[in-house]
Amino acid sequence: MSTDTFFAHETAVVDQGCNIGPGTKIWHFSHIMSDCKIGEKCNIGQNVVVSPGVVLGNNVKVQNNVSIYTGVICEDDVFLGPSMVFTNVINPRSAIVRRDSYQETLVQQGASIGANATIVCGNPLGKYCLIGAGAVVTKAVQDYALIVGNPGRQIGWVSEYGHRLEFNEQNSATCPESNQIYKLDGQKVVRIK
Repeated sequence: MSTDTFFAHETAVVDQGCNIGPGTKIWHFSHIMSDCKIGEKCNIGQNVVVSPGVVLGNNVKVQNNVSIYTGVICEDDVFLGPSMVFTNVINPRSAIVRRDSYQETLVQQGASIGANATIVCGNPLGKYCLIGAGAVVTKAVQDYALIVGNPGRQIGWVSEYGHRLEFNEQNSATCPESNQIYKLDGQKVVRIK
C-alpha cells in the first residue's frame, strides 16, 4: 500500500481512522490500529503493533517486534529498540477486563530504549535518556539518565548524541561528538550550550 503521503508494505494492515504523517514508512506484517497518531518521517519496522490511542511524534524509529500499547505517548526523535516491551496495566489478569486501568507512559523527546528492555507502565522517561538493552524500568527516569539492569538503575548520564558524560570538578561535561556542554546541578543534568 502506498499513498501520496506515507508508505505501507503490502503485508501491513492499516486500519481506518489512523492519522499518519507524510514520509512515514510502515514495514512487513505490522498492524496500525484505528485512532492512533503517527507523525512525520517515522519508521515502523516489521511485526510492529500500534494500538488505538497511541501517539508517536515525528521521526520516531520503531525497530522490529515492538508492541506499542494504548497509553503510550512518544515525543519526537524517540528510538524503540528491537523487541523492547511496553506494558499498560500494573496487575493484568486474563479473566478480568482492565481497559479502564490503562496507565500512560510518556517517552520524552530524543529518548532511546535498547533491545529487549521492558518499560513498566506509568513511568515517564525523560528527554534524551538512554535505556540499556534488557533493562527493566520500574520508576521514572530523568532527562539524560543512563539506565541499565534489572531492576533498572541509573549508572550515569548521556548527551543528546548518546555519549556518556564525564563531569569535571566544576560539574560540567562536553559531548565528544557535538561539543555540547552539560551541567550537573545536584541530581539533574541540563544542556547549557
